[in-house]
Amino acid sequence: MLPCVRDRKMDDIDAMFTDLLGEMDDLAQSLKPAEDTAEADPASKTNSTFSIGFTDLHESLSELEDHDLDALMADLRSKSTTSEVSTDRQTSSCVDNQTAASGVTQEPEPAAALPPPSDSAASSGGLHMSEPQTKADKIKLALEKLKEANVRKLIVKVLMSDGSSKTLMVDERQTVREVLDKLFEKTHCDCSINWSLCETNPELHTERGFEDHEHLVEPLSAWTRSSENKIYFVSRPQKYVMFTDPQLFYMWKKKKASLNGMNMQAKQLLVKEHFGGSTLIVPDLEGTLHLKEDGKKVWKPRYFMLRASGIYFVPKGKTKSSSDLACFVHFEKVNIYSTNNYKQKYRAPTDFCFILKHPCIQKESHYIKFLCCDNEHTLLLWMNSIRIAKYGTALYKNYQAAKKRASSLKTPHSVAHGDRSNSHVEDYPHEPPPDFIPPPPPGHTHV
Repeated sequence: MLPCVRDRKMDDIDAMFTDLLGEMDDLAQSLKPAEDTAEADPASKTNSTFSIGFTDLHESLSELEDHDLDALMADLRSKSTTSEVSTDRQTSSCVDNQTAASGVTQEPEPAAALPPPSDSAASSGGLHMSEPQTKADKIKLALEKLKEANVRKLIVKVLMSDGSSKTLMVDERQTVREVLDKLFEKTHCDCSINWSLCETNPELHTERGFEDHEHLVEPLSAWTRSSENKIYFVSRPQKYVMFTDPQLFYMWKKKKASLNGMNMQAKQLLVKEHFGGSTLIVPDLEGTLHLKEDGKKVWKPRYFMLRASGIYFVPKGKTKSSSDLACFVHFEKVNIYSTNNYKQKYRAPTDFCFILKHPCIQKESHYIKFLCCDNEHTLLLWMNSIRIAKYGTALYKNYQAAKKRASSLKTPHSVAHGDRSNSHVEDYPHEPPPDFIPPPPPGHTHV
């Protein structure tokens, strides 16, 4: 009888592990929907690694300015040389180890027997050639170098609100703040702290503004090969509203009329109190939001509460005490996205919705959390309070760096025109693309 019982228990454990592995596999497939397709076509995967917003790598290289292309070539040469030196050292180390292990002392070979030293300028694939003179030659050599180098660079097409675009070469070490500085030089726009880089996902109807401290290559690398996502350079008036109007988030329970009359000194005191100390104080935000049920276009109201680690909700029949709260989502692995037209797409109660999802999820998935607010002001509070909780003091450092950069880059021309130089970039003289979610006017809540 004992062997039968033991076998039955082992079968139960095996079944549990099988179910667990199945769930983990489903999650992995949801997070990387295009992984198998990309592996089937290595050339296409390489192209998607090095360019965003172009049909192929050759097109993206052609769009680069001469000095950017020269910088890419110099970097590829340095990486190739470093790789060769590393390989030579590893080979030499292996030979030394083998000699030591054998216990035999070998006499050095005569100089005539040694092979001639290799030309450091030549590549491992026999790509040694004279210094390229024309842009076409540089592009050809860059394509060959990129095939043999593991380079974390992206050639990115950034769209402007007037329909034009700018092409940038972005290194994996560059932050969004540094890329914005590049765009300031290219567009000659005012250097307001509100300028942002935003990604749009037409399939999910979402938009997210990258935070200034993020490394741009990282979130863009999460896009699938066939993605129709785009990057826009736009002004977002509510980007740092938590520092320009902190009373909206830390005194939100008071009447709105009393908050609007707060003077600058009182606002600065609030910022110092909540962001200037050793620990960040997250807004004590709570209220009823509408939650979309998994796989259905049904929204049900729940009472949510914001904490530093995530969002919690009050289960049915429970109280608001900490012991009764249930975790809804943690912030470590998710980003917050504003939405467009969810009232029609998902039958949301209002159009003031936002979602929380892992950045690798690019299509509809049951791992996405859908929430809907009753009005614009509530959406403003929740989206920016979640940003405060997720990014903490990094957000305040971004704000301080943006103010410092804006003051240093402000030109006499922009001052004379009231910080509105090259205003066509911020306004809309032409019809924007259909999948573009325009930046909100002052007072709007898209963040």
